[in-house]
Amino acid sequence: MKVQLRSTDKIVHLNNVPARIWEGVSEGGVKVHAYITRIAIDKDEPNSEQFEKELQEHQPPSEEIKSIPLRMII
Repeated sequence: MKVQLRSTDKIVHLNNVPARIWEGVSEGGVKVHAYITRIAIDKDEPNSEQFEKELQEHQPPSEEIKSIPLRMII
């Protein structure tokens, strides 16, 4: 399965760990949201600096994501 995601500026806490909400869509067209607590890359990757820069870009969340409480219990 492949999912295309975009970072939002919404952060929630899962078990006291901050998680940024990312929104996207699957190959089949299903809307998804992911709770990302960490993301890592190989620092020797030729485009690592560009990735780090892009990782700082965030968009406002959709109305659906805005309604998710800041503190979640999973």
